[in-house]
Amino acid sequence: MPESPGTQVDVDAGLVEALRRGDPDAADQLVERYGDRVYRLAARITAMSQDAEEAAQDGLLTAARRIHMFKGESAFGSWIDRITAAAAYEKLRTRRRKAEAIALDDVLPAFDCDGRHFEPMDDWSGRVDDRGMQAELRQFLTDAIDALPPDYRTALVLHDVEGVSNSNIAEALGIDLPAVKERVHRSRLFVRKRLSEHLKSA
Repeated sequence: MPESPGTQVDVDAGLVEALRRGDPDAADQLVERYGDRVYRLAARITAMSQDAEEAAQDGLLTAARRIHMFKGESAFGSWIDRITAAAAYEKLRTRRRKAEAIALDDVLPAFDCDGRHFEPMDDWSGRVDDRGMQAELRQFLTDAIDALPPDYRTALVLHDVEGVSNSNIAEALGIDLPAVKERVHRSRLFVRKRLSEHLKSA
């Protein structure tokens, strides 16, 4: 019987069933299909190749071992992304515990009681379009994101770089939706303030 218009085919249905059956080749298929994808995600969160490799391996291994927990309520790839993001976040947290964490309140722009900035921030958006500065700005933005605490960095990368929904970020990080929104918002302010200060001094 032909599929009705609008029916979505689950391209991973066969792989999921093979993992559930414990087929010997299923793990290799999982790595082949999702290995590069989860490594790129982990690398964006951890910013270190060794941590990214370990987080990607942890994510795929956990997905294979916990395949019975996949209920099909979201795409299989999204489920693996959340598992990998959680593994990468833990790697980042472990590494950052050994380093001095920044106090975000000390570096964010000041707010008044209504949540408005005390000090206006310069409009430097025109300079961002300067092709001669784009490589420098990309590196500076990367450095600014790297300086964020692990939970803020992970929320920002998942939301603004990967396009992950707030609910999925909340699940990956084990926090509620308001906390996700707060981390993304404060992270953007931090990065914007760093960039503004850099452009002032440039």
